[in-house]
Amino acid sequence: MNKHNVSPPGTVPARPVAARASAIAPVRFELAVGMVVLALVLAALVVVIGLPGLSVMWAVLVYAGMVVLLLRHWPDQSQSLGVANRITLGRALVVAVLAGASAGFPALAPHTGVLALMALVALVLDGVDGWAARRWRCVSEFGARFDMELDAFLILVLCALLWVLDRAGVWVFAIGAMRYLFVLAMRPWPWLAAPLPPSQRRKAVCVWQVGSLLVCLLPGVRGGFALFLLWAALALLVWSFALDVRWLHRQRAVSAVGSFP
Repeated sequence: MNKHNVSPPGTVPARPVAARASAIAPVRFELAVGMVVLALVLAALVVVIGLPGLSVMWAVLVYAGMVVLLLRHWPDQSQSLGVANRITLGRALVVAVLAGASAGFPALAPHTGVLALMALVALVLDGVDGWAARRWRCVSEFGARFDMELDAFLILVLCALLWVLDRAGVWVFAIGAMRYLFVLAMRPWPWLAAPLPPSQRRKAVCVWQVGSLLVCLLPGVRGGFALFLLWAALALLVWSFALDVRWLHRQRAVSAVGSFP
């Protein structure tokens, strides 16, 4: 018997570091890594563009809110996010930084090009996570919802940036608020909550929205050209939502007819 391996009476042998790490739920570990990455990105932006402290605070709070929502809706705490959802989480970090930046004006006014570049990264990652989900066969209802809600929040954040930059009036929030108004409308009209079929039209309109908002964020883009892009984005969004509402209403009518004895 090896006396050196005997623990004193009444004590619990310490678990190896690897065992302690494995006891942490994989998804919680990944979200914690995301917070570390966010801190590093924010520190770099403080040095490079002078990101204000208020922006840092808001970015951290936004990401913390995302973490709470993700943990609340993640179906299995014992499972990791997977490749596609990790990419979406990386996009969430970019969106959190942009959300924080909306509180950093006028100090960040000379650096709108950097913000536009970050928005472009978020737009590119939006395509990459879908490709990864199909490539590694990890398509899930959670991943689709995560992606959709992050798209909606990114659009709202970009609207806020354009408003604080005085590139557009308060009406621009109609673009970012449309998704949330639709969700609120589900309370009085529950049939709006029925699942919608996949739609390339819906995806194309979303890309147009983000692309238009991104272009309007670029230095020197303002006036008539910016207004055209933004009004076109709003018109396309209203048209797309109208088609979805009409489809849902028709499905409700079909279900009602089928329910008669």
